[in-house]
Amino acid sequence: MSVNEEKDIRTLVGLAGKTIETYIKKGEKPAPPDDFEVQGRAGVFVSIKKSGRLRGCIGTLQPVTASVAEEVIENAVSAATRDPRFPPVTPDELDQIVISVDVLTSPEPIGNMSDLDPKKYGVIVRSRGKAGVLLPDLPGIDTAEEQVNIAMRKAGIGPGEPVDLFRFEVRRYF
Repeated sequence: MSVNEEKDIRTLVGLAGKTIETYIKKGEKPAPPDDFEVQGRAGVFVSIKKSGRLRGCIGTLQPVTASVAEEVIENAVSAATRDPRFPPVTPDELDQIVISVDVLTSPEPIGNMSDLDPKKYGVIVRSRGKAGVLLPDLPGIDTAEEQVNIAMRKAGIGPGEPVDLFRFEVRRYF
């Protein structure tokens, strides 16, 4: 969904889009809707793409707010303005970005890479206070080894360092 399309803020992607648009144009966040499509609490990632390429992605592995709607609002603002890999989204870009939202299950520890499937599970790699995360079903990542290696590099964990592995599933919304 591009931000300039009609937005139903009761949906995850609609709420993320409305949040980004409102924050970029006015510096304000919308209030969470009362009749939101997803109830409860969960970790949420908001991803922004422009021309098919990543433009921002920020999320939480565990919920840090009172609801999924609030989690979407906070992470949408962060993905658009605080991803250290990219400059903040500008008003001129709003009609060019595409948003997806991933709602995560609680991470579970796993014993080894054979418990991973990069198409089904995301991975968290932790070692000595460092952590790297990679969402599941990303283009070009076909093996658990690739998935873990990328997550390790993102965290600054060197090859051969001992790691703890966790997996999670997502419901992805476009």
